[in-house]
Amino acid sequence: MAGRHLLVGTRKGLLQFILRDGAWYFDWLAFEGIQVPYACFDARSQTIWASVDHGHWGQKLHRSKDFGKTWQEIEVPKYPEDARLKEDKPAALDLIWVIEPGGVDEPERLYLGTNPGGLFVSDDGGDTFTMNAPLWNDPSREPFWFGAGKDSPGICSILVNPKNAKHLTIAVSVGGVYASFDGGLSWEGRNRGISSEFLPDPNSEFGHDPHFMTHCPAQPEVLWQQNHVGIYRSTDAGKNWQDISEKEGPARFGWPICACETNPEVAWVVPAQSDMSRVAVGGALCVSRTEDGGKSWQHFRQGLPQTHCYDIVYRHAFDNDVEHLAFGSTTGNLFASGDGGECWSTLGNYFPPVYSVRFYQT
Repeated sequence: MAGRHLLVGTRKGLLQFILRDGAWYFDWLAFEGIQVPYACFDARSQTIWASVDHGHWGQKLHRSKDFGKTWQEIEVPKYPEDARLKEDKPAALDLIWVIEPGGVDEPERLYLGTNPGGLFVSDDGGDTFTMNAPLWNDPSREPFWFGAGKDSPGICSILVNPKNAKHLTIAVSVGGVYASFDGGLSWEGRNRGISSEFLPDPNSEFGHDPHFMTHCPAQPEVLWQQNHVGIYRSTDAGKNWQDISEKEGPARFGWPICACETNPEVAWVVPAQSDMSRVAVGGALCVSRTEDGGKSWQHFRQGLPQTHCYDIVYRHAFDNDVEHLAFGSTTGNLFASGDGGECWSTLGNYFPPVYSVRFYQT
């Protein structure tokens, strides 16, 4: 199993690919015919985690400790009985949207970001979960969090500072960015500089719509955010955000964003046309890269379809690992690059719509 692997969550199952001699090969399929919104690898315990959406039967959570050969179902988290979305509507688990391991010094900690907005935490390796009450009870939640693509808000991004595991940053769609410096005991909004025209007050402290947020692991105070209203970057752990969208070019709207692990000036996005027209820009797929913190963008198209293209990429369906990048589209195309995103190859077509793409190494 040694090498670089790629987990691809789709509407009809979880795929794994493996890189051998510079080429990607299909390895295995799990949960055939069932939606897998997200899958990732926990390097601390050598465990693959997968959220599984059975539709009528609801959400399931599975883990594999033998690299996908066998799977164990884990009891899904439950919202407390007194948790309410509205006064007359109890909160219930609708989606396990993102799974994030804790810090290297917290070998048993695991986080789940869910719809309708609960952050769940495990301190026993995922055997049991409890909801983070301070975030759920934050006074900003009820007046400012709301549904957009879904009927309820969802936690779409969870960042654990690799230098300080007590420092957490989360993104809520729709709600905004929040940070904690005490492991989740208290939270504060981190949305200064974001301007959302869909809000009554565009510069409101809360209520913004981050599509996806990530950081530079080598300098985790540098955050990147693909927001509903543009691409943003922060160099002070989210205290202030700067709009780095292109005014005329394609790098201005989309869902996913990747950050370089070592260089805080480098990031990639896969642009879409607009909120109203959710297709590839001009019917041509491209990947945009900045090497100067968003001051300028380069656009790479080699190996990507350039005519009659309707592909867009969901927020979790783009990932990077050193010079390797990969993304899957809503139309079931899967692409990979081994040179920092300049040239692309097709791993396959006609897959189900792709929900998540994540690298891991063993």
